[in-house]
Amino acid sequence: MQVRSAVIPAAGLGTRFLPATKAVPKELFPIGDRPALQVVIDEALGAGIEHIVVVSSHAKPAVEAYLSPAPEMVEALRAAGKDDAAERVESIGRDWKATVVYQDVPKGLGHAVGCAREAVGDEPFAVLLPDELMGDSSLLAQMNGVCTSTGGSVVAVLEVERSKVSSYGVIDPSGERLPDGVIPVRDLVEKPPADEAPSNFILTGRYVLTADAWGEIAALQPGRGGELQLTDALRAQAARSPFHAVVADVERYDTGNPLGFLTASVSLGLSHPELAAPLRDHLSEL
Repeated sequence: MQVRSAVIPAAGLGTRFLPATKAVPKELFPIGDRPALQVVIDEALGAGIEHIVVVSSHAKPAVEAYLSPAPEMVEALRAAGKDDAAERVESIGRDWKATVVYQDVPKGLGHAVGCAREAVGDEPFAVLLPDELMGDSSLLAQMNGVCTSTGGSVVAVLEVERSKVSSYGVIDPSGERLPDGVIPVRDLVEKPPADEAPSNFILTGRYVLTADAWGEIAALQPGRGGELQLTDALRAQAARSPFHAVVADVERYDTGNPLGFLTASVSLGLSHPELAAPLRDHLSEL
C-alpha cells in the first residue's frame, strides 16, 4: 500500500509567538535558509510522499502564497542574474503537488485532519504536525514500511519519563517492543495521569493512517475540551485493526515554543552544508 499524500495541519494562531504571528505565520518562520513548513515538507518528500496537503486558515494567506507559483518573481530573479535564488523559488511544488485546504474554526486535530479528506481521497495518508521537526526522513520512511507490511495504521512515539506523560497521548502496548523499535498497540489514552498511564511511550507528531481512518474521523464526537480528538479515531482503529507504534530514533525538535524553535534553528543550522562552519565559529566566540 503506497502512501502518497501527507497532511500538515497549520491553521493555528501561533499565540506563543505573538506579536510576530500577527503578520507572519509561525510555519513560515525561518529555520536556517528554509521556512519551518518547508523543513516538514522536505521530510515528507524524502520518505516518498508526492502530495502535500496543508490545512491552513483564511487568516493566514501567506501560507498559500508560499506554496503557489511565483513566475514574475522567478523572472525578475533570473533577469538580475540570481539563478540560484530563482531555482529555490521555482522548485516549490514543481516536482510534487501542493494543495491548501481550510479550517477556519478550530475544532481540534481530528477536525483539522478531516478537512483534508477530499484532497487526499480514500487512500492511506501521513499526518505530520509542523510543531515537531525531525532531523531526517528515516522515521517516516520506516512508518510507511510498517503500514505496508502490516496493513494497519502506525504512530510515532517517544519514550519519556513516566512523570511527563500526562501532557501527551500515550499508547497501550499489546506486546513487547521489537528490535526494530516497533510496538504492537491495543489502545491509546489522551493525557492520562502519570500513575494511570499504560506506558511511558508518548505520541510525537507523526502518523501513517490507513484509508479507513477517514470513516473514524468523520464519526468523531466532541471529546476532551469539546474538540474532535484524532486520538479517539486512532483508538477506534486500534480496537479492530492491526495498529503499531514506531519508537522515534531520530533527532526531534519541538518548535511549538520560542526556546524550542531557537534550539531547532541552531541544531539544524549546524548540519547545513554552508551555514554550519560560520555558525559554529560564532557560537564558539560566545
